Order: sequence, then structure tokens, then C-alpha cells
Amino acid sequence: MSLFKAASTVSLLTLASRVTGLVRDVLMTSVFGVSALTDAFHVAFRIPNLFRRVFGEGAFSQAFVPVLAAHRTQQGEAAAKDMVDHVATLLTWVLVLLCVAGVVGAPLMVWAMASGLRDKGAFDAAVVMTRWMFPYIGFMSLVALAGGVLNTWKKFAVPAASPVLLNLALILSLLVGAPLFARWGIEPIYAQCAGVMLGGVLQLAIQLPALRRIGMLPRIGLGWRALRTAWQDGPTRKVLRLMLPALLGVSVAQISLLINTQIASHLAAGSVTWITSADRLMEFPTALLGVALGVVLMPQLASARAAKDEARYSAMLDWGLRLVLLLAVPCAVALLLFSQPLVAVLFHNGAFTGTDVQRTTLALANYGVGLVGIVAIKVLAPGYYAKHDMKTPMVIAIGVLVLTQLLNLLLVPQLQHAALTLTIGIGAMVNALWLLVGLIRRGSYQPLRGWGRFVLQVLVASALMGALLWWGNRAIDWVALREARLLRIAWLAAFIAGAALLYFGALTAVGVRLRSLLRR
Repeated sequence: MSLFKAASTVSLLTLASRVTGLVRDVLMTSVFGVSALTDAFHVAFRIPNLFRRVFGEGAFSQAFVPVLAAHRTQQGEAAAKDMVDHVATLLTWVLVLLCVAGVVGAPLMVWAMASGLRDKGAFDAAVVMTRWMFPYIGFMSLVALAGGVLNTWKKFAVPAASPVLLNLALILSLLVGAPLFARWGIEPIYAQCAGVMLGGVLQLAIQLPALRRIGMLPRIGLGWRALRTAWQDGPTRKVLRLMLPALLGVSVAQISLLINTQIASHLAAGSVTWITSADRLMEFPTALLGVALGVVLMPQLASARAAKDEARYSAMLDWGLRLVLLLAVPCAVALLLFSQPLVAVLFHNGAFTGTDVQRTTLALANYGVGLVGIVAIKVLAPGYYAKHDMKTPMVIAIGVLVLTQLLNLLLVPQLQHAALTLTIGIGAMVNALWLLVGLIRRGSYQPLRGWGRFVLQVLVASALMGALLWWGNRAIDWVALREARLLRIAWLAAFIAGAALLYFGALTAVGVRLRSLLRR
């Protein structure tokens, strides 16, 4: 399977995940609106998600996938299977202990995440919901293990599709669980917690048959002897050594998120929900472009590194970065100039008010400042991880954390919640540029010819597209059309389709050979 075809598969399935996630969020805001309780749920759900991103999909995947890919290339399938068994055994033991600690320490974690929840009922609800949902990290870390194995074997479909199951479980909990909880005298929003746990079980369950088909279903040892054997295994210990700097690096990014959530909890009620709604829309281009490219490139870069094929290594990075520029720049322009129509059409329903639209629009537009950086990091960071360099991205992340928090001190008093997304965007651009310069200086990446012309072509096409979206944002009162839902949806679809046609048409007119780029 070609890199582009693999990335397209991941992107399409990720699109399905984001669409169902958007349906979930639209239903939730329509049913529950924006309140202290919705803030409590988002805080509670963010806690296991934070640990999942730091431990499971973050440091663990960054250390595990490159070592597994290299071990398979150098030692063969049987040795790779032994490594998977040992890593799965050690991971399971760690997750059991972590989940117990998380349930016991829920009050402390909620306080650390959002001590500004002024309503005591909301704080207590966040603690209870955290305890319900914290074991989700266990399921998702095992899903990360399974996904890493499948991606290394170039089986991208199942890992990319599994997040859809979480969204379907949460939609079911909204449509069926919430009314049942209300009938039983339980606060309906707690049904979302049950949906999260059901989604975790389903995501793990769908991975197991796929692992069995490639002969990589791990055998998890539950005895002390199996644990000791796993601990003494050479490749497993290498994963652990690489995880420490990776854990610090990923933790820095999540600490930044934690600090921002803490700041938002001290601002106007609803600030956490406004930012979360903006996150959902920002994640569309981030996941479709950055995550897809990162998932596909990581094992391929690790294999090229194990084979000492530096030319292929550099060429893959160059291809990924050109796709980032080609697709992320117009998305950034759209967020900057067309955020209000997106927010109004997707969220302005039920209990979500016009004021909520305006506040969410500000947060989303500011993400546009750094969207190219946010996506580019997903391509650039694997360039370090595939060579088992976890330290450099960690040092860069620490520097960016300091920068973003200094910017928060300056901007939050003036811009309130919107400053938090702006500083994330600025930090992402600095992070991406820093990573890029490092790869070039060490010789890991040597840009191919034609970059100057390509950048100019993309900017010209994006400017033409941006002019259309700017006019569309001003020509229609998107908030006033709340009751004319079908008309508002039709206008949004027309402008998005027109913008896409104009952009790609302009690219063709200025000489970009899209088919040649995608094939390469």
C-alpha cells in the first residue's frame, strides 16, 4: 500500500470518527446546553484523556512503535511476537495499578485540573464522574498497544475506525441513557460516563480479531514469573528507556493543557465548554491531516532508519511536509475567516445560545493562527522518534510551555478564554519551526528542490479562497438564521464546496501538479 493510499484510508476513517464525534457534541450541547455541570463533565473526561495521551497514545506509542518496527525488520516475526507479549504483560500490570490510584485520587486530580469550579455541586460531580471514567485509560492504553502493532504491519483501517465506537456509545447514552437516568432519579449527564466506559470496551474488543489474523494477539502473563520475564526482556527494556524522555515531552504538552483548563475554570462560567467546542472543530483538520500522516509515517520512518536508508527517510519527511502545507494552509485560512458560520451551523441549536456562538467563534478563529504548526508537529516529531531521539522534542516542548504561559499572562486579562487558544497556536508554530530546523541541521531532512515556488503557489490559491470565505462570513447573518436550519446548512455547504473548487482550481492554474505530488 502506498503512503498516500494508507494516509487516505486513515484520513477517511478519522473523518468518520470526527463526524460522529461532532454529532455527539452537537447533541450534548443541544440537550445540556452550557453550564457548570457540562464544565464538570468536560473536566472529568479530560482527566483520563490526559493520562491516555501522556501514557498510552503519547509516550508509550512514541517509544513502542519505532522499537517494534526496527525489531521486526532486524529480527523477524517470531522475535516481534515475543516482544509484543512481554510489553503487553508489563503494560497490563502498570495499568491496573494506575486505574486504582486514579479512582482513589480523583478529588486531588479534579482540584489540580479545575479548582476554579465555583459551584460545589459541579466540583463534587466532576469527582464522581472522574471515578466512573478513569478506568477508560486502561482500555485505551491497550488499544494504543494494539494499534501500534497493527500500524507496524500496515493494517491501518481497524485502529483508525475504532474511535467511531466511542462516539456511537456516547450518542446512545444521550438518546437512551440520559432519559433512563432521569427516570431513575439520577442526573442525566452521568449517562455520558457510562457511554465513555462502553466505548472503551468496544474499542478494545474490535482490535482483538485483527491482531489474531496477523498472529500478533498478545499473551498476557498474570503471574510474578511472567512479569519478571517481561521486565528482563531486552527490547521491552529499550521501550522503557525511551519512554522516560518521551513521557516528559508529552507531559509538558498536557501540562500546558491542564494549566489552560485551570485558567479557563477561573473565567466566566462556560469557558471550558466554549474551548472544548472549538477544540472539536479544530481537531477535524488536525486529525485528518496530522494524525493520519503521523500514524502512517512513524513505522515507515523507523523501518527506513533500521535499514540505514537515509535518502528514503528524508524523502518521506519532505512528502509529508508538502502535504501539510498543501492542505493545512487553506484550513487555517478557513478557521481565521469563516469560524462563525461553522460554529453557528453545527452548535447553535437547543440550549446553545447566540452568545455561546460568539464566544466559541473567538476561540476557534484563534486556533487558525497555529493550525499549520499543530499539523506539522505530527510529521516532524516522528522524524526524531524514529531515530530513538526522545530528548530533543522534550526540550523543545519545555521551551514552548514556558513561552505559552508567558503569553497567557499577557493576553488572558484582555482576551479571556480566547487567549488560551491563541497562545496554543503561537506555541505550535514555534514548536514546529524548532523541530524543522533541528532536523535540517542534523542532516536527517534535506528539503528537495522547488519549495519556494510551491509555497508561493499555495499562498496565492489560499488568498483567493480566503476572499470568498471572508465575503461569505459577512454577507449572511449566520446567527439570525437559527430557525432556518436547512437554509443555513445549504449556505454552509455551498461556501465550503465553492472554496474547495476555487482553491484546487487556482492551484492547477498556477501550475501545481497534484497527481504527481500525491503519487510521490
